[in-house]
Amino acid sequence: MSGRNKVDAHFHTFEWSGNETEYIDEIKIDLCNHVLIGTYGGNSSAGAHKNEDGTLVWTGPDWELSMILDGHHSSESVDLVIHTIHNEWNRISEILNKPIKNVFPLLETHLLTVFQSSEFMKACENVKGETACLICVRKENYLWWFSVGDCVLYLLHEELHKLGQYALNQRQFYEWIGFVNTFSLPVPCYTSGIRELRRGRNVILMLTDGVLECGKEYYQNGKNIYNEFSDGTKLETGLKRILQHVQDNLGSDSATVICWEYNNSSSAQYPSDLPNRGE
Repeated sequence: MSGRNKVDAHFHTFEWSGNETEYIDEIKIDLCNHVLIGTYGGNSSAGAHKNEDGTLVWTGPDWELSMILDGHHSSESVDLVIHTIHNEWNRISEILNKPIKNVFPLLETHLLTVFQSSEFMKACENVKGETACLICVRKENYLWWFSVGDCVLYLLHEELHKLGQYALNQRQFYEWIGFVNTFSLPVPCYTSGIRELRRGRNVILMLTDGVLECGKEYYQNGKNIYNEFSDGTKLETGLKRILQHVQDNLGSDSATVICWEYNNSSSAQYPSDLPNRGE
């Protein structure tokens, strides 16, 4: 699963697991259609010696699905989740090609069915370690996510920046998929949500906590992530700056980022006392 890319007339796919390619002391940028995947395995002089992150990216005619994972204790749970979602390609892509009003409820129901299946639960019992998992889908002018654990999703837009809003989800600790498995609980614990995209340039960004926990934790402040992409900065430039910061600040944990931009031509909602805003 070493950065495998597949392309046909309508779809692009990409899968990577740190189990096979670690990128210790190396920044690697991959591309899946217009989606960028940045990986850095950590600074060996700070003790980095393994990479337990993983990614899966699919792009369709009018949607993107991205999954980012941060494993603990081994990469086995990361590989299991990637393999499981990979095998659901036919059903998930079918759902994503439905009318927008049906997509997100059907997708969440399907993922819960997969993760709570006896086959998947049994497989989790036989892996070493567990993983955080964040799945994000953009279709039309909406963004949906499904999160277990402490990976973070950001929606970066000038209007949201002015109000100090950057992250869409909150890091949740003590929550995983794998040997320790939220889906083995009587009531599984996870987070999901939907956001309307703002008009104009929206930068969608997902990351593992290796980005947040290095040095003086500069990127714990979402504004600093926003600033890397503001003023029309190219995505690749901003992405490289983030991973270079991790390297320069002796990040010992692997750091993975997925990002892409969507230029939304649809109007977005505003308060009723500003009826012409954004027109």
